[in-house]
Amino acid sequence: MKNKTLKIFSGRSNPRLAEKIASTLNQKLGGISIRTFADGEIWVKYEENIRGCDVFIIQSTNGPSENIIELALMIDAAVRASADTVTVVIPYFGYGRQDRKDQPRVPISSRVVVDIITAMGSDRIITLDLHSTQIQGFAKIPFDNLYSRSIIFDAIKNENFNSKRSVVLAPDIGSVKMSQGYAKNLDMHFALIDKRRFVPNQAEINHLIGDLKGLDVLIIDDMIDTAGTLVNAAEAAIEQGAISVTAIATHGVLSHPAIDRLEKSKIKKIIITDTISIKKEKIIDKLKIVSVSSIFGKAVDRVHNGESVSALFEF
Repeated sequence: MKNKTLKIFSGRSNPRLAEKIASTLNQKLGGISIRTFADGEIWVKYEENIRGCDVFIIQSTNGPSENIIELALMIDAAVRASADTVTVVIPYFGYGRQDRKDQPRVPISSRVVVDIITAMGSDRIITLDLHSTQIQGFAKIPFDNLYSRSIIFDAIKNENFNSKRSVVLAPDIGSVKMSQGYAKNLDMHFALIDKRRFVPNQAEINHLIGDLKGLDVLIIDDMIDTAGTLVNAAEAAIEQGAISVTAIATHGVLSHPAIDRLEKSKIKKIIITDTISIKKEKIIDKLKIVSVSSIFGKAVDRVHNGESVSALFEF
């Protein structure tokens, strides 16, 4: 075990989750001051000595983009304060969907974010359920992509579904492997939606492959953004004779008009994790939030003690 002191700090994107992560390690968040000046510039100062410490910075990079600048400044300040190591914990990796050059004259934005984090002097990146795992290849430092499967799996089991009367519905081709994994481990049926995306945040359902009649449907995805595809999938499932639809996702982005769509939809329950801080006005009765603090707590502990994190990838 290392003799270096573990210190955990939080940015302003999701301090509640950061507190939970620290609590799983019997730690308190370190003192840090972060201010935004009248002109929009961000100022950061560590309020305690971090020289020679293992510093873990917890900050999701969802919008607004100021969260990324804030994270970069926190990393730079820690490096300049002589922290021994600086590990960045990103519960939700923003810009993760812009992971390739799919048309002329556009950036690979996820690469830009990784480059910023690396250039500032971070020693390691830890995140959860990347939209595309190829993003790990953009980094020249260790980049751990954890999985929320154990938390999601428990949340599903707590809903007491009859496995023989339930089906996991993949909302698109990209989620087939993940959905099949859940269907196998839950001993449920599997079905698939073939959709076509014409512009960002807009897609149409072409085909629904599988039998949903008389079954409870689970739609599992990595995130819920505007919820358009999810709501359309739920409506298609009900039209095909499904009894109920439960939506499950790791990241609750919940961009406008997601909440209005979800509230008016035929979806019985939405289960998400707390990787993104959800504003009170977005909390509706059918929304259930489960915490991933234990997953990150275990990862932080293993990294601090020089142990392998590969055991956390097992399902």
